[in-house]
Amino acid sequence: MRRPGYLLTALVLLPPLLALWLMLRIVVFSDNQDVEPADAAVVLGAAAWNGRPSPVFEERIKHALTLYNEGRVRVVVFTGGTGRGDNRSEAEVARAYALKRGIPATAVLTETESRSTWENLVGAKRLLDLHGLKRVLLVSDPLHMRRAMTMARDIGIDAHPSPTPTSRFIGFYTQFELLLKETYDYARYKFGRHLVDFESESPESN
Repeated sequence: MRRPGYLLTALVLLPPLLALWLMLRIVVFSDNQDVEPADAAVVLGAAAWNGRPSPVFEERIKHALTLYNEGRVRVVVFTGGTGRGDNRSEAEVARAYALKRGIPATAVLTETESRSTWENLVGAKRLLDLHGLKRVLLVSDPLHMRRAMTMARDIGIDAHPSPTPTSRFIGFYTQFELLLKETYDYARYKFGRHLVDFESESPESN
């Protein structure tokens, strides 16, 4: 007679416990940093405003330039299409930023059509295959890394984590809001990847 009660309790507790488990996986993974050299750094796109990278995007670009200048990668791949109201893609903005800081044009590749993390990675994979680049350091914000790495490996990229050492997502509430968003997006991908068309993912999902 008590079984329905146990079942109801399990159904009530399971979603928050699952969410907590996913949050922990995201947080623990955010500290992973691969220090071995790679063929390329792939920088996941973020907002660009009036031809300038947003603070979040700038942190990602700076980290990729550090990897290049330290000799840990020989090519930097910038990803990201054109946002609403802009006339330059995120990748083009990042490329201009890199060239102004001394990175040679021959060391920069751009993917300029994507509007989501999934599309960033699909486009990057085409460039990597075209140029024979195998081992990749994936650059994004720490809390984004779990989802991005899962997607990259599913797509077939030999990706290794290289999160930004600092993030413009600062403050407890901002960090927690980002964690909640990433938990939702990671769960949506992890458990719905066969049901959802991730090419239609909204650009805000980066």
